[in-house]
Amino acid sequence: MDRRSFLAGMGYAALLASSAPLMGCRGKQVAHILEPDKQDMVGSHTAGAETWKPLIDESVGKLLGRQTQIIQPVSHQGETSHILMRKRVCFLGVENKSAEEIGDFKEQIFEHIDQLVNCSEMFEMISRRFVEAGLRQAHLGPGDLFVPGNQRMFAGIMEQMQQPFDYLLYAKVTSGTTVSNDKNYQRDYLLTLEMVNVHDGSYDKESAMLRKGYHKSRLGKMASY
Repeated sequence: MDRRSFLAGMGYAALLASSAPLMGCRGKQVAHILEPDKQDMVGSHTAGAETWKPLIDESVGKLLGRQTQIIQPVSHQGETSHILMRKRVCFLGVENKSAEEIGDFKEQIFEHIDQLVNCSEMFEMISRRFVEAGLRQAHLGPGDLFVPGNQRMFAGIMEQMQQPFDYLLYAKVTSGTTVSNDKNYQRDYLLTLEMVNVHDGSYDKESAMLRKGYHKSRLGKMASY
């Protein structure tokens, strides 16, 4: 065997051996637990926890804060006391009209709104399972309940299941995107809550907005701020 070919082959083998550990680390993924006092991670390509949680907290807080409490005076042994009558809410889900697929966050948004409403002193949610069963039995979608006849039929079905309600609640996610010449862009996320009083038809609406910027680093990777 030619001595120069032999040495060249040995050098190539040594180079492969020295680079093998480095090559093996490229696909390695690690994770860590975020402590309660740590901020949520910021999604580099789409909205994440850092976006949806503040939007939910703000929109639900403003909507419920504007609603009035129903107080019923009750006489007890000659004295008048007050019992807080919680309004029952039928939450009909989260509609995504944004530029992004929100994936499993759709369920998170629903559950977070449901929890905040149930924790208030003014409102209580009807179980989602009853709501879905009532819609199936009525052969209706959430948007169909704006038709008076459909709403009465659905309300009757819910009463038969001993689940009467005072309000319909809808949630919708939208977005608006502004793109600059350098391909960086800003996306404005809007979460809107719509509440309809089924007794008198009155309507209330509240929303919260969060702006998020996405830009490319020098290496071509996306980042957000």
